[in-house]
Amino acid sequence: MGDEQTYTITELAREFDITPRAIRFYEDQGLLTPARAGRARIYTKADRTRLKLTLRGKRLGLSLAEIRELLDMYGGVRNSASQLELFLDVLKERRAALEQQRLDIEAVLLEIDMLEQQCHALLGHNAAGAAAARAKLVRHIDGVGTGRADTD
Repeated sequence: MGDEQTYTITELAREFDITPRAIRFYEDQGLLTPARAGRARIYTKADRTRLKLTLRGKRLGLSLAEIRELLDMYGGVRNSASQLELFLDVLKERRAALEQQRLDIEAVLLEIDMLEQQCHALLGHNAAGAAAARAKLVRHIDGVGTGRADTD
């Protein structure tokens, strides 16, 4: 290794605010391959970069398999066309999943709003208001399956 900068597991854990156990897990998954000096692990700048990219991938919601595939493509060559195209595909899929989650969350929040209106109407002894809120909720639920959800 010569004069190359190296890191201990403790240094990397502290730098990235993760546990040494997490780093060992990524090693077990084949994402990191530190050298050994007896029982101690010795991480290179390349290992540090792989850890940083692994954590970035996790933050983006990528699976460990997707992260491993991207890291394995890296192989010392930065920004190759095939690597960038694969990464764009992964990002496109992740964006689509997040957009669907956003739609699902918005639908649930709308249902919560309608249920709250119904509860407030019932607490206020407003039977007509409760019935209107319930009817609105039923219209919304019935419309969700058809794509015509009531949003008034």
